[in-house]
Amino acid sequence: MDNLFSQLALYFSHEFVVYALIVSVFIAFCASLLGVTLVLKRFSFIGDGLSHVAFGAVAIASVMQLTNQALLVTPITVICAVLILKTGQNAKIRGDAVIAMISVGSLAVGYLLMNVFSTSANLAGDVCSTLFGSTAILTLSLTEVLLSIALAVVIIVFFTLFYHKIFAVTFDENFAVATGMRAGVYNTLLAMITAMVIVLAMNLVGSLLSSALIVFPALAAMRLFKSFRGVTIFSVVFSVVCCVLGLLIAIIAGTPVGATIVTVDIVGFLVCFVLGLVL
Repeated sequence: MDNLFSQLALYFSHEFVVYALIVSVFIAFCASLLGVTLVLKRFSFIGDGLSHVAFGAVAIASVMQLTNQALLVTPITVICAVLILKTGQNAKIRGDAVIAMISVGSLAVGYLLMNVFSTSANLAGDVCSTLFGSTAILTLSLTEVLLSIALAVVIIVFFTLFYHKIFAVTFDENFAVATGMRAGVYNTLLAMITAMVIVLAMNLVGSLLSSALIVFPALAAMRLFKSFRGVTIFSVVFSVVCCVLGLLIAIIAGTPVGATIVTVDIVGFLVCFVLGLVL
């Protein structure tokens, strides 16, 4: 045990590990806070679809050899988030069909671009690291750390100022609209913020696994708590603890960061599921 703590102390003496831990905490916080509302509104498909879109956007940024890929990936993902939301409400095109078209199309186009215009000798490795995460979380700059903190502050302010309206839109959108509330505006804002969280989460768990940070904490919290506030608070705590634990395990054991964090989330969900049956 002493050796373990000594090893952890050695790792945290490095600045890049501290950066990784800070960003992991804030990404987990943002994803879980959004996740409760998205899951309750059955909007979790947006997170899954945007994770595929983000891969396609990264492929385009790679082909263009952009130094800061977020400048292209973020607006593309945000635009697609609004597009998925708006077209998903169209009676002629069901939401599941829209998400299938955009997500599968993004993956196909992204891989095609990376294959045709590849500038790397290890295309398979680049694709795998983009989809499932890599060591990018351990190479973060101070700017990316500050961006994660800024996004967390924006989400906290958003949920604090509009908590009651988000609550109303989440549980009874028709009633909220009937009372004069602009539900469409709040849905659009949620979709846009979700897109930004997905882009940040790609550094942590990769594009395909990023939606897991949104879904698992919310589902785990719902096994144990019934109130919206209780589910939200526990979801945040659950997500942050699992993310930090998964990151530490990955650093010590040398396992893939993204897959390790999601696996810890799965184990945590199973524990909460069993406790929910017993309690």
